[in-house]
Parts: sequence; structure tokens; C-alpha cells
Amino acid sequence: MSSTLALPRIPIEQFTLANGLRVVLSEDHSAPVVSVAVYYDVGSRNERVGRTGFAHLFEHMMFQGSENVPKAAHFQYIFNAGGTMNGTTSSERTNYFETLPANQLPLALWLESDRMRSLKVTQENLDNQRDAVKEEKRLNYDNRPYSNAFLRLNEMVYQNPANAHSTIGSMEDLDAATIDDIREFFRIYYAPNNAVLTLVGDFDPEEARVLIEKYFATIPRQPAPSSVDVGEPVEVAARRELYRDRFAQLPALMIGWKAPARRHEDIYALSLASDLLVEGDSSRLYQKLVKGDES
Repeated sequence: MSSTLALPRIPIEQFTLANGLRVVLSEDHSAPVVSVAVYYDVGSRNERVGRTGFAHLFEHMMFQGSENVPKAAHFQYIFNAGGTMNGTTSSERTNYFETLPANQLPLALWLESDRMRSLKVTQENLDNQRDAVKEEKRLNYDNRPYSNAFLRLNEMVYQNPANAHSTIGSMEDLDAATIDDIREFFRIYYAPNNAVLTLVGDFDPEEARVLIEKYFATIPRQPAPSSVDVGEPVEVAARRELYRDRFAQLPALMIGWKAPARRHEDIYALSLASDLLVEGDSSRLYQKLVKGDES
């Protein structure tokens, strides 16, 4: 006997402003809150050899103030309004997001538009945030067992530098970066035509559209960034390496495979297999290797 899983119908409205900003709206009145997110189509894969770490650096730079928002005031505005916020960087995108009471939607849109339009990319902010990234790397990678080994595994799996280098990037590359390099990176990648704005929650779509036009429509578009070659050579040979980690107390075995593209139909089966094998205490490998299950 089989049954069909009925997925909930999620209302989605999409449109694009004249400056190229793509907008996705999803109305949901189940709670009096709204979430706003801006996704920029830039990640570590967009970085050139010798210029790594820029995408992650901007995750820090984006909170250093803009024309109408003082340094660190973005946090204060959101928290004082009863909201939460954060930002993340991956190989493929950088995103910034806030969740607030529904009546604070104009605040979130104003904050996001102001830094998209007029981020303060100054030498002082670059120096401060470069040091912050270095400290983050020391804390999360250089002084943490196994972390740098994971970065090395990625370098072994991929041959294309766009895929192989880490999101945290090279500290030598960041030291060599000039303020002109950083400003050019912002100009190219933090443009409205290289971003997606999403709103989910308790709002009126027509009112939201008026606010989005008000805050974002006058931000000038920029020439489209160059496409990135993320192709990899086809290879079947295994690569092995012994990595010595002075912080590791126990030996570790790390194995990596190249997977299909994120939208390939096989990725769903592979993701499920990964969860079954290693996700949580009930996973197959945890039960066998940690609990000693002989079945």
C-alpha cells in the first residue's frame, strides 16, 4: 500500500526591477513576522588566484557602515526592533538576512538598500576587518583539530582553483589586497543586477512592492560580472595523502568524492545516502564505528 505525499502549496511571486534586482515574495500570515534576505551571486568560486578571501571579507565589511548607517548600527537597529540577523558566505553566494516583527519591514529594506548603495569601503574598515578575518582563521582553523585537514581534502578533490580553495581564503592574499582591489570587488559583485531580494512572512505584496521600489529602484546597475569556469577534469585515479595535525589527539580518516552539480537529479539520492550514513547518532556509520554494532 502506498500513499502520495502532499506538499504544501507555497505562494511565490517574482519580479525584476529595472536595475536588474530580482525579487521573490512569499506571503505567509501564520505569524506576525517577516524575513528579509539578500543573496549576492558571489562566493569563493568568483575569486582569482592571488585574490582569495574577498567574498568572506565582505561578509564582515557589510556591517561597517554606509552613507546613512553608522558602523555596527545595523546590528543595533535590528536588535532594538526585536529582530535577529546574520550573514553567510559559501563557494557560490553570499547572503544577509533579518527576521523582524512584521511592522518593521521598512527598516530591514532601508538597511539592506543603504549598504548595497553606499557601503563604506575605506582603508580603516579594510584594515580592521582583515584583522578580524585573520583572528577567525586562527580560532576556527589554525588552532582547531582536523579543520585544516578538511581544507586540504578539498584541495585534493578538486583541480580547478575556483573549486579547490577555501572560503576563508589565503591570509597572504588578504594582506596583499589594496583598497582599490576591494572597492572594485564591491562594485562588480554587490550590484542590484547581481542580487536576489527575498521577503517571506506577514506582509501585503502590493505594499511590499511599493517599499522595494522606493528603497532599491534607484541603485544603479553595473556591467554583469564575468562568468566563472568551474569545470573539472574527468579523472578516476585515487589521490592519497598523510596530513599531520599537531592538535589532533586521535587519527582521522577523511574521504571525499566529486558529486554531480547541485541541480542534477542524482544529488537527491546522494544527499539521502549521506544522511543515512553519517547524520546523527542513529546513522549507519555512527552505530557501526562508534557503538560497535556488528549487524
